[in-house]
Amino acid sequence: MSDPILRLEKVSKSYDRGNSTLQVLKTVDFEVYPGEAVCILGASGAGKSTLLHILGTLDRPTEGRVLFNETDMAKESDERLARFRNKEVGFVFQFHHLLSEFSALENVMLPVRFAGQSEAQAREQALELLQLLGVADRKDHFPSELSGGEQQRVAVARALVQRPKILLADEPTGNLDTKNSEQIQELFFQFRLKFGITLIVVTHDVNFASRFPRRMVLKDGHWN
Repeated sequence: MSDPILRLEKVSKSYDRGNSTLQVLKTVDFEVYPGEAVCILGASGAGKSTLLHILGTLDRPTEGRVLFNETDMAKESDERLARFRNKEVGFVFQFHHLLSEFSALENVMLPVRFAGQSEAQAREQALELLQLLGVADRKDHFPSELSGGEQQRVAVARALVQRPKILLADEPTGNLDTKNSEQIQELFFQFRLKFGITLIVVTHDVNFASRFPRRMVLKDGHWN
């Protein structure tokens, strides 16, 4: 078996609240292997989103180590982490977080441009993803002109445009109707197979969760 691509060692996360401390994660261990699909379940407030943010280096642990291919990302500079996220990690959230002043195509091009690639290359990569996701005909539309399902497809394209090794998704279909939810869910698994992506998803959708070969439950900041 290959080594884990991503590993947490005794990760804790707490926040100061004036005269008190809120501990969200409590000495959590976790490892995921290349190409694996993992679903994280748990009640609201269990620490799922915090865990996902730490896995993606959007937040730093209070204690413990976050290892990507055995490099402790918690010790890296903010600049190094920004480059890491741009190249190695894709994010999809419940809310699409598209930039309203940019078209669908421009939103998807942004990570490639941030990485220093030419506009032509960024456009080519973005158009390929929009085509695969069935929204290429909406490329020149702004987010306000897209349906909820179309907005989320554009957000998925943006997350995948750099061909990341890891895709992290936090309630990615939470704001969609049943039809669009099922279509987006199917796309996650298709792209996992197509690109060999390691998929880690937080969801309350039991039907979506049932499709994952590995499911883990977080309760009160630790695995249940």
